[in-house]
Formats: sequence, structure tokens, C-alpha cells
Amino acid sequence: MAERSPGERILDFQEVDTGLTADEARAEAERCIQCKKPACVTGCPVGVDIPRFVSAIAEGRFEDARSTILEANLLPSICGRVCPQESQCEGACILGRKERAINIGALERFAADLEVGEAKEPVPRTRTSGRRVAVVGSGPAGLTAAAELARRGHSVVLFESLHEPGGVLVYGIPAFRLPRAVVHREIERVLSLGVELHTNMLVGRSLSVAELLAFDAVFIATGAGLPAFMGIPGEETNGVYSANEFLTRVNLMHADRFPETGTPIRRGSRVVVTGGGNVAMDAARVARRLGARVSLVYRRREEDLPARRDEVRHAREEGIEFITCAVPVRILGEPSVTGVECVRLEMCDPDESGRPTPRVLEGSYFVIDADTVIQAIGTSPNPLLVGLLHGAEVGRKGNLVTDDAGRTSIPRVYAGGDITTGSATVILAMGAGKRAAAAIDADLMRTPVP
Repeated sequence: MAERSPGERILDFQEVDTGLTADEARAEAERCIQCKKPACVTGCPVGVDIPRFVSAIAEGRFEDARSTILEANLLPSICGRVCPQESQCEGACILGRKERAINIGALERFAADLEVGEAKEPVPRTRTSGRRVAVVGSGPAGLTAAAELARRGHSVVLFESLHEPGGVLVYGIPAFRLPRAVVHREIERVLSLGVELHTNMLVGRSLSVAELLAFDAVFIATGAGLPAFMGIPGEETNGVYSANEFLTRVNLMHADRFPETGTPIRRGSRVVVTGGGNVAMDAARVARRLGARVSLVYRRREEDLPARRDEVRHAREEGIEFITCAVPVRILGEPSVTGVECVRLEMCDPDESGRPTPRVLEGSYFVIDADTVIQAIGTSPNPLLVGLLHGAEVGRKGNLVTDDAGRTSIPRVYAGGDITTGSATVILAMGAGKRAAAAIDADLMRTPVP
């Protein structure tokens, strides 16, 4: 897939990848060998019939390809851009054993994007159940559950605490990876099913838990919005951000356009980002677009980075400096950041994940000059609503404990996505929303209408 040049793209927040042409999509789809037992479908958390939509693209039946995807996934333009296909559908592709796997993500994006400027086809309800279901949180899990429940004929009310729906899709992922027009278009498709949306509604405050539990069922998808910090000296210094705050200010509140907009951001000239996941890459690349020199400090080797390979490559192309096998131990400066003291690490025996365990190299301390520090070392489930759900079983990390179908320990209350797993991927959250919707539907239809 073609990309804009690094020198051009660091000057704005326009999308990096430019998508496939029709000829390129057909050529790529023709590589598919149409396996009798397609492992790619098993690797898809929402169960898209991948061979069928790929075959339709190869034959030039682009509308059929899009319709096939929409049967299982109402957010395909989003998934085609941000899903880690390399570890899911593409990772299971048999062709990948001997050559390059089919670029399923790019093909999904191609087919899904065809609808731009066209009328959205209706997705008929199978019945009208007479049941009302509350969905709390409009991120990937909440949107998916809302859509699936509406398709099954339930009246769905979607509550969002922020002023704009989308959850992590709008506050966490930068527009150069996921354009806002794409998110808005796919949310509108969900709402067109009859889903009722209420923004600026903090459930537990704007709406009481008692009012919430008056619904026939409740699905909680409030995500993992509580940032983690390293706990090192100097974290209270001016110029230290969590990645959540930094990205929310820019992505959702448009702080890059301050004072045209009402939210400011510290435009550092020398930024240090700690962490190695996709959020760290996003924070580093956003800071680069705000004009900073950026260093990313990660405690393991570059080959151990958990971020997607393409995100790492893009970051490096855009001038991000990678400092691996090192960890910050102190943030310098008073009252504002002037630098970050770090220590080198050596890699020892592998841990349970198979990655080497870091160990401090004595006497290897060094300082990176910086005026801004962004910590991107993980998040945990949002605790605001969880603490008000009396009787809910909560895990050691503050996550709601559920069974495989999303049922919590409270009758008629279900949960899915990052609120149950901690920070994970968009597609895994969508899969959880889909499973929970099926369980809610099955449970409601087994009981008489009150």
C-alpha cells in the first residue's frame, strides 16, 4: 500500500497510508488460494468470512465484498486501518508460511471505503423484542455490542461520558492512523440501526446506578482510561504527561490548533517518550508533528517492542530516536522538566512471555536533555463506575471479572473490552462486544417480557 513521504506527513495529521487502487486490490486478492479450512477466519475475533470477501474483490464484485464484511463487522474501515492483522487473520494465512501473507487488512479497508458518498444500506432487524438495553461506553466494544443488539431487535441506549462518541477511537488513536471522518461514518452506521446516543453522560453521576439497573440488561464497556506511571522521582514536575492526557488533548480536543481551540498543549522542543507499545508510538509521532525532536526510551531490545512493525517503521522514518535497553530513573528539573536520567540495562533469562528480563548495568547512568516527558507504559480499567457496582467481582487490576460470554457476577449486567482485560486491541474489544451481545440476547429471550 502506498504511503505519503515522511518529510511531507510530519507536517500535518493527514493519513499516512493512501490505500489500494482497484487494480492493486484485485491483484492482491487473486493471490488468495481459497483454503478449504481457512485459518484466517479463525484468527478473526469477529468472524468475518474472509475468503468470501477476498474472492469477491478478485472478481471485481466490490459491493458484494463490502456486504460480506458488514454481515459480521459494522466497523470495517476502522478495522482495516488499526487491527493487528499480522498477529490475527494474516498471521494465520497459509501463504505466509512460504511467502507474504495476503494483505487482508488493506483489502478490508479498500472494500469498506467504497461506501464513501453513497447511501448506507439498511440492516434489517430480525424482530422487535420489547427489551431495553443500556450500553455504557461508545468505544469499539460498546459500539459493536450496541449494533449487534439493535440488529436483534432490542432497544439500545448508548451512554458516553465525553462530548463525542468513539472512545479510544477518537481520543487515543491519532488522525494520521485513523481519520476522524472514517470513525464518524461508521458510528453513524451503528446509530442508523436505531441506537439512541447520549453524550456528556457520566454513568454513576449524570445517571445513577439505580437508573442504569432499571434497564432489562446492561453492557459496560468503559475501557481502560486510568494511566500508569513509573513511580520515579520528578513525575510531579511541569511538563510530564501520561500518554492518555497528551493524546486526548491533541486527538479529541485539538490542542495542536490552540489558541484557535480552547485546550492547550505543551509544545516541547525535546520530548522523551517512555514505553514501546502502539500508544508510545502514537505519542512519539504526535509530538514529532508538533515540532519536537523525540526520543523513545524502551527497556528491552528493539525486536521486543510490542508495537506493530509498521508503526515502528513509520516512527523511525519520521525521525524518532530509539533508545533501547534503557529505563528512566529520575526526571530532572524544577519547576519544569530539563532532562531525564536513565540507566542502561542488559538482557537476562526470558520471562514467561519469552522476552528477556532486563537487569541494571551498574555505573551506566546517562541524561537525555528534555523539556517534556510522556509516559506510555500502560493503562488499567476505568474505576469510576466499577466502584459503584456493589456486588461485582473485581480483579486485582481493577477489571470487571466476567465469564467467556461477558456475564459479570451481577445478574443482567455484562461487560467487555478493556474494562475486563486491561488495555488491548480494538478488534479484541469488538469481539468481546459481539460475544456479550449474543449472550444478552439469549438470556433476555429466555425470560418473559416484564
